[in-house]
Amino acid sequence: MGFNDAVIADFRAHGGQITKGPFTGRSLLLLTTKGARTGQTRTNPLAYTRDGDHFVVIASKGGSPENPDWYHNLRKHPSVTVEIGPERFEAKARITSGAERRRLYDAQAARMPGFAEYQRRTKREIPVIVLERIR
Repeated sequence: MGFNDAVIADFRAHGGQITKGPFTGRSLLLLTTKGARTGQTRTNPLAYTRDGDHFVVIASKGGSPENPDWYHNLRKHPSVTVEIGPERFEAKARITSGAERRRLYDAQAARMPGFAEYQRRTKREIPVIVLERIR
């Protein structure tokens, strides 16, 4: 079982709580996207923050020079599934820009300082995505 698979299994087995590994006690959600090329569903555990009723995730990939695969997937197929705690719902992914992007990125970096470091590591502008519940 790969790292993400183990995190996903732990998340689902404990009602959205991570009980082991480096993400123990952290706020994670599961984002399920449809593959941009394959059409197959893919689930990724992601750190998140809230902005009002919306959830915010950042396509940091640890400061890598390229965006994560899940970001490419939601660009092509913005209808996604989100799992938070024991709840599961459909959402629309919206990529932010300008002042909104900066505000949301800074808010997450203030809570999780690793995100400030990720932006310093890369030349790309790391995308910030708002997940808006639709059902």
